[in-house]
Amino acid sequence: MTTLTHRARRTEVSKNSEKKMQSEEDTNQERSLDNEDSGDSKDIRLTLMEEILLLGLKDKEGYTSFWNDCISSGLRGGILIELAMRGRIYLEPPTMRKKRLLDRKVLLKSDIPTGDVLLDETLKHIKATEPTETVQTWIELLTGETWNPFKLQYQLRNVRERIAKNLVEKGILTTEKQNFLLFDMTTHPVTNITEKQRLVKKLQDSVLERWVNDPQRMDKRTLALLVLAHSSDVLENVFSSLTDDKYDVAMNRAKDLVELDPEVEGTKHSATEMIWAVLAAFNKS
Repeated sequence: MTTLTHRARRTEVSKNSEKKMQSEEDTNQERSLDNEDSGDSKDIRLTLMEEILLLGLKDKEGYTSFWNDCISSGLRGGILIELAMRGRIYLEPPTMRKKRLLDRKVLLKSDIPTGDVLLDETLKHIKATEPTETVQTWIELLTGETWNPFKLQYQLRNVRERIAKNLVEKGILTTEKQNFLLFDMTTHPVTNITEKQRLVKKLQDSVLERWVNDPQRMDKRTLALLVLAHSSDVLENVFSSLTDDKYDVAMNRAKDLVELDPEVEGTKHSATEMIWAVLAAFNKS
C-alpha cells in the first residue's frame, strides 16, 4: 500500500472522528438542556421563546398587551440565546480590538437542525451571512428593524403566531377568533394553567426562596428567562400575584440582576456570554 493511500485513509479517519466528536458534543448540549433545573416539568419542554410568549399572554383573552412594543425584539433575543445554549452559535473570541460583547460577531458552531422551525430558519440566515454580524445587529435584522432593503430577507415573520401554534400543539394554548369591532383577530387563550403557573413559580422562587445573589450560580436557563422577561417587558406579569412585600423584594432583586455590567459578568468563569450580550444589546437600544 502506498504512502499516499495511507495518508488518504488517515485523513478520512480524522474527518470522521471530528464529525463524531462534533455530533457527540451537540448531543451532550441537548442532554444538558433536559437535565438543567430539575424543578422543570419533564412532560413538556418549552423553548425560551415559548416561555416568554406564555408569560406575556393574557390567560383568558389569549393575546399580549397592545402597549407592549418590547416583546418582538425580546423573542428574537431568546432565539439567539436558545441557539447558543444548544451549541449552534457562539460569540467570536475577544481580541485587543474587539473586547466588548457588542463588538464581537456571532459565529456558527454547528448547522445541525434543532427541529424548531424558527431556530432553524435563524440558523440558516447566520450560516449564509457574510460578513458576520453582531448580536445587536442580528436582533435588529430578525425583527425587521433595518433601513437596508437587501437585508429585509432576514426578518422572521409571524413569530408570535408561529410560537403560539407550537404552544397549541403542546397542549398549553388553544386557538379562538375574537371580534374587535373593526376586525377579527386570532387569539390563543391559556388552557394548561398548571404549566404557566409552574413557569411563574420557578421565576418567582429564583429571586425569593432560591435567590443566590450571584448570576454565575444561577441555573442558566432561569437567568436567561429573567433577562428576557425584563427585556420583553413581561416581568410584571411574573411578580403580580405576589404579596406587596414579596413583590418589592422580587422586583428589586431582578432589577439588581439586569443592572449588572454585562461586560464584567460575561468574562466570569462558566458565564454564558450570549445571555449577557443580549442584555447588553437591549441596554443600548
